[in-house]
Amino acid sequence: DDRGYVTDVVPDSAAGDAEVLSGVVIPGAINLHSHAFQRGMAGLAERGELQGGSFWSWRDVMYGFLSALDPDDVRAIAQQLYIEMLRAGYTSVVEFHYLHLDPSGTPYDAPGAMSEAVLGAARETGIGITHLPTLYRTGGFHGQAPTEAQGRFAMDTETLLLVVDGLIAEAADDPQRRVGLGLHSLRAVTVNDIGPAVSAVWSVDAEAPVHIHVAEQRREVDDCVLALGARPVEWLIGNSPIDARWCAVHATHMTPDETRDLASSGAVVGLCPTTEANLGDGLFPLPDFLAAGGGIGIGSDSNVTVDPAAELRLLEYGQRLLWEERNVASRGSARSTGAFLYQTALAGGAQAAGRPVGALATGRRADLVVLDPDHPTLAGRHADTLVDSWIFTSAGSPVRDVMVGGKWVVRDGRHEDEEAVAERYRATARRLQE
Repeated sequence: DDRGYVTDVVPDSAAGDAEVLSGVVIPGAINLHSHAFQRGMAGLAERGELQGGSFWSWRDVMYGFLSALDPDDVRAIAQQLYIEMLRAGYTSVVEFHYLHLDPSGTPYDAPGAMSEAVLGAARETGIGITHLPTLYRTGGFHGQAPTEAQGRFAMDTETLLLVVDGLIAEAADDPQRRVGLGLHSLRAVTVNDIGPAVSAVWSVDAEAPVHIHVAEQRREVDDCVLALGARPVEWLIGNSPIDARWCAVHATHMTPDETRDLASSGAVVGLCPTTEANLGDGLFPLPDFLAAGGGIGIGSDSNVTVDPAAELRLLEYGQRLLWEERNVASRGSARSTGAFLYQTALAGGAQAAGRPVGALATGRRADLVVLDPDHPTLAGRHADTLVDSWIFTSAGSPVRDVMVGGKWVVRDGRHEDEEAVAERYRATARRLQE
């Protein structure tokens, strides 16, 4: 329809006067976890260290990079990133947004200026977005003040919630946009922050998605035990209203009991395999979580890689290396591993985004990806083997055309604004490097 929703699906229907797509149409992928500004620092932290690099040393590089970013820079970076996502087959993104204040830690005149920069980039490039202004209040598990480098994240709770309320109201009539709440992590919010913040957002939108980083690093788990007397996932399940509105991002380090309990909570786990590999996080207990009925989605997180096929490939390959067997995600069945992973990620991504996406079905957004069946990767492939071949090969992307909300945003592999956006991004990157 004219708002970009699928109104009917008729199997084996004649084309009539409709446009005929000479390709294979699948639902657009959902990127359930992105920090757009980090696209601008991809490649800047790949240097050896005497003691071996870690997430924590990578974080120091990130702090240095963002020290000069302003809203115009973030908009330029996000525009470039979102075009890259669209060309790769992502039609929706969940932006976990915690860069709020100016370089001195002072609010902008418009408190939501950084959020508006990201939302503007999504609107201008055509990608659907779920925006999560993220609460970040402390510099560690013991409630210490944020460091100077963390000062740009620490918007006070009242102001953040006002920003969220305003953005929810603005998004009410926009089918391309949804707004929820991010909680950075248990180390960056106090245990007293979580309930009131979530309740405040749910009082405005009872179905608003809530996302949190959790159990990404072993050090984080150890620090949480010392401070709270429980592991991060264990603490959340025991002390917060975790349900299907929640997304636990990473959840890498869990015990079998935590794995089972998180799966049964209904929350989605947001897996970001290329970032988790880049940061040396570890491997998620995928087969146990799936066997317990858990739902997963994929995200590009730090955006060192922007490709849903690459995320799913690495997710499965990491498990193969860990278990020393093949087709771990489809263990115990004869199903297609690639198709199963893609369909599972679509369902989990749609749930985490809180938007009607992820399927070619009545009432869902008309978010379509057209794969080129003549691409060498897909030549001679049919049905599920098309998706298997897309995910488990890397001979260039077969994504040819992309529709979001009923509008073509990529045709023949190109976005109409990509050259102008790329030039703006290059100018921004050069200036930041200087």
